Amino acid sequence: MAQVPQTFLDGLAVRTWCGLALRALGRARAEIDAINVYPVADGDTGTNLYLTVESAATAVEAVFAGYETQPAGPTLADAVRAMAHGALIGARGNSGTILAQLLRGMAQVLAADGAQPRCDGPALRLALRRAADSARQAVAHPVEGTVLTVASAAADAAERADGDCGTVARAAHQGARAALAATPAQLGVLARAGVVDAGGSGLVAVLGALVEACTGETADAEPDRVASTPNALPDPEPDPETGPAPAPDADAGDCAAEDGGPAFEVIYLLEADDTAVARLRTRLDALGDSLVVVGGDGLWNVHVHVDDAGAAVEAGVEAGRPYRIRITHFGLGDVHTGGPRPPRERAQRAVVAVVPGQGLAELYTEAGATTVLARPGEPPASGELLAAVRRAHAREVVLLPNDAELRDTAAAAAEQARTEGVRVALIPTRSAVQGLAALAVSEPGRRFDEDVVQMTSAAGATRYGEVVVAEHRSWTTAGICQAGDVLGLIDGDVAVIGADVTATAETVLDRMLQAGGELVTLVIGDEAPKTVAAHLETRVRESYLAVDTVVYGGGHQGALLLIGVE
Repeated sequence: MAQVPQTFLDGLAVRTWCGLALRALGRARAEIDAINVYPVADGDTGTNLYLTVESAATAVEAVFAGYETQPAGPTLADAVRAMAHGALIGARGNSGTILAQLLRGMAQVLAADGAQPRCDGPALRLALRRAADSARQAVAHPVEGTVLTVASAAADAAERADGDCGTVARAAHQGARAALAATPAQLGVLARAGVVDAGGSGLVAVLGALVEACTGETADAEPDRVASTPNALPDPEPDPETGPAPAPDADAGDCAAEDGGPAFEVIYLLEADDTAVARLRTRLDALGDSLVVVGGDGLWNVHVHVDDAGAAVEAGVEAGRPYRIRITHFGLGDVHTGGPRPPRERAQRAVVAVVPGQGLAELYTEAGATTVLARPGEPPASGELLAAVRRAHAREVVLLPNDAELRDTAAAAAEQARTEGVRVALIPTRSAVQGLAALAVSEPGRRFDEDVVQMTSAAGATRYGEVVVAEHRSWTTAGICQAGDVLGLIDGDVAVIGADVTATAETVLDRMLQAGGELVTLVIGDEAPKTVAAHLETRVRESYLAVDTVVYGGGHQGALLLIGVE
């Protein structure tokens, strides 16, 4: 009789797990969003889980890229640390934040000093137990019938399994599925809506991916997202006076409090020590609900629902250094503020644009675009672009990535949006100034194809430049630059290496105008000299006849200056 090979988890298997989990959540995202009724029926749990895992997968891929020249590749510890860190910094929403802590708990076991280079069954059992326990500890007020219950059930089932990684992973997945099916009996809001917990459903998908990563075989079929017949409540009895009771509405639902709840979701990363975070937990718990604080070793992800968003951020400032602050208003009339959400009619057409700074974001928004903010060094993921397309709520969408390196990311978001019935045209803009040119000629009254052609033509006719400061010594198309040199780029290539921002900007502008132009657009970053805009405006006025100049403030946009010439 042939011996069945033992399965295990190593660095490569972690990479595979991330990829499979991302694909599984991509397939299930819309369905999970649709059953999201707790703690807030804002329809984004699937998207938040997808974005969290996408960040984890990106971090793991970065580690593997760093080992390309080394045959051994990253260790298990390298991979799980990257996975946990990526999930922590990219965690979105309540369920995404809890998932990040689950992955961190696993990493604490699998990457501990003295841990084996390959994870076997007993080690995976310990990792899943640590994951469930640490996630529960991170939530201020754990509620049964949620992803926490599903995680605990997975760990319980894993502890009863005797075998290798594949056996333990499969047991955890089956335990999680059974617990998920039982969630409506534990949480009234789920029973009334006739659905299982959305966050728990996402965790089942992630565990199913773990089974496949360990064994090479797909996990058992996923359970129905709607409560299965044995666990669903019977139809409501008709009232003798008012007639039949209304059927449960998954969109209306309610959260823990019948009288509504806080109006804002606040999320931020926080650099702080353990003592300060302990005080922060106490203060935020008094301010609102749905408090989850995950992380450690000086870096934390904070999630809370509050009425006073400013106070939640101020509490973070007192505790340490908060950044990547996201504040979301749940919206008047959604489930968390009382009453059903009125249906919103789809617009015919919308523009979704990636912008590098708050100043440009405001400019694009005033022009009617839905924006995605790309902070310096933090390019948005495809899930964020997809979320923006969905937020635009239009039948036709023009997508402007405004960065050559975001083209593939934008294409992935566009493809997913098309599967949801949205007509999407991707215009491969490589700079925000090209996006401005495209937006300026957009006419929603035109046929979609004609409008896209006109916008593409305007973007293509706009040369773009930027002025930045070199972060390190490197080879460029203009020669070798040193850290601190001022670089002038034209159409993405370094054309000038200088020492002075204003002089370099003037040289770049002159070279761009040598080929002619009618309009110069200057987008000034917060770090640029205050006099650079006036100097360049004077230069254009005195040296180039019939050329107009417009100046915008870009905020903290990474580049000191963006230049467009049309």
